[in-house]
Amino acid sequence: MSSKYKVGDDPIPHFVTFTVVGWIDVFSRAQYKEIVVESLQYCIGQKGLILHAWVIMTNHIHLIISSDTAKLEHIVRDVKKFTSKKIIKAIQSNQQESRKEWMLNIFAFTGRNNNNNKDFQFWKQDYHPVELRTDYLMKQRMHYLHDNPVRAGLVWEPQHYKYSSAIDYYSDQPGLLPLQYLPC
Repeated sequence: MSSKYKVGDDPIPHFVTFTVVGWIDVFSRAQYKEIVVESLQYCIGQKGLILHAWVIMTNHIHLIISSDTAKLEHIVRDVKKFTSKKIIKAIQSNQQESRKEWMLNIFAFTGRNNNNNKDFQFWKQDYHPVELRTDYLMKQRMHYLHDNPVRAGLVWEPQHYKYSSAIDYYSDQPGLLPLQYLPC
């Protein structure tokens, strides 16, 4: 997989985006968002992930991440691999999932047409890492990330969205995941 986007220096914060194939709104269900939160929590505790900011939208995820001890590309690979398998299993076993057949068909079709997969493909291949070397870039991407749920009409204020780090930055309350704050 070749891309003009490459991870730079791992200790420098990077803005990354994971997108569900076909822009399927998988994360309209809290149960699937919780899988991502658990995976990020694990990577923070066990794999050297430093999380600076995050948001889970209905069909994509934005993160600002870095690492002092591990390669970001390896952490991203592990997060995407783990969450894709676990979310697909959760969809398969969810008796209330009205979109199950439709979603699994798309994931299977996409997976069959990509030599990097065996059965299903959940995430698009790339994650477009952008190194945030300046305060301007950090502030710009941080606001973009936190304002995403507002622009999508999910909440009135960024800090009211549960699956985001906006509450950490805009209030005195801690969010769902531990952060290393950026100077924004």
